[in-house]
Amino acid sequence: MNYQELSKEVSYALRHAPSEYGLSLDENGWVDVQELLKALKENNKGASIELNDLISMIEASDKKRHEIVGDKIRALYGHTIPSPIKKEIGEPPEYLYHGTARRFVESIKEKGLLSQERQHVHLSVDEDTAYEVGKRRDEKPVILKIKAKLAFMNGVSFFKGNDKVWLSNSINSEYIEFH
Repeated sequence: MNYQELSKEVSYALRHAPSEYGLSLDENGWVDVQELLKALKENNKGASIELNDLISMIEASDKKRHEIVGDKIRALYGHTIPSPIKKEIGEPPEYLYHGTARRFVESIKEKGLLSQERQHVHLSVDEDTAYEVGKRRDEKPVILKIKAKLAFMNGVSFFKGNDKVWLSNSINSEYIEFH
């Protein structure tokens, strides 16, 4: 089984288009595992995907996009669905990082970091991860250093996505160091 392809499909179903799969996420983004398996089978015209495949997919991923707890599964971050997914506020580390295309820097200086089409701004715990994320849109991305702890102390909400990703609704430019 190609776990990377399965991860992409599960991400699409849980982050972007649950209604296309006949799924209804609860307010925290959870859906019953058996409902997801049934939807994946119907979408793949009979492909046999089992719970163990989902578990192996999650274990094989270095990005930790999904989690299973009990009989429920959810995507941890990256949602574009219109209904907001509730997240628990957490205290971030002193600094977080965001990799972005050079063409967006002036707009970020003016408006700060905005979630755009996603529900949250995605921030990385280290510069290397931010660089890899930024390379998706620019071969020489700019790495922004976010004064996360200061922003948090001043009322900006942060949410832990996973061990490498933190989320926020937006980050004002006063908390961003441009290099």
